[in-house]
Amino acid sequence: MRKFPFLMLLFVAISFSAFAQNKDAIVGKWLNPSGEGQIEIYKKGDKFYGKLAWIKEPNINGKPKLDVKNPDESLQKRPLLNLEILKNFVYDDGKWTDGTIYDPKSGKTYSCNMSLKGADVLNIRGYIGISLLGRSETFRRVK
Repeated sequence: MRKFPFLMLLFVAISFSAFAQNKDAIVGKWLNPSGEGQIEIYKKGDKFYGKLAWIKEPNINGKPKLDVKNPDESLQKRPLLNLEILKNFVYDDGKWTDGTIYDPKSGKTYSCNMSLKGADVLNIRGYIGISLLGRSETFRRVK
């Protein structure tokens, strides 16, 4: 009977260890559905962020593509490459929530949630107001 408490304690310790690793499962590079760009997701403190780490055509007429659609004129001269487009996500019960996603093609920022569908498939849902009013895209992990 003495082995039972030890085994139970070991099981609980392994469970907490697996849970702690799970929240960082989205860290890495992800290819967007069109294959035109990759987002690198990383962690700063307890929050998750993502930047455009690669774009198929980073230049136009030999110069870097800029964030020309941004409604803030002072930000329109930023290069798109390495632009932080995912911000402030927190891990909550198997999902990354309460973040925002910036769409450089439209210059708009949306509320956003992310979830994994397996180890190499990331579902990103951007929305206005409630998540029922939005759009989802599926990204694939870059190996």
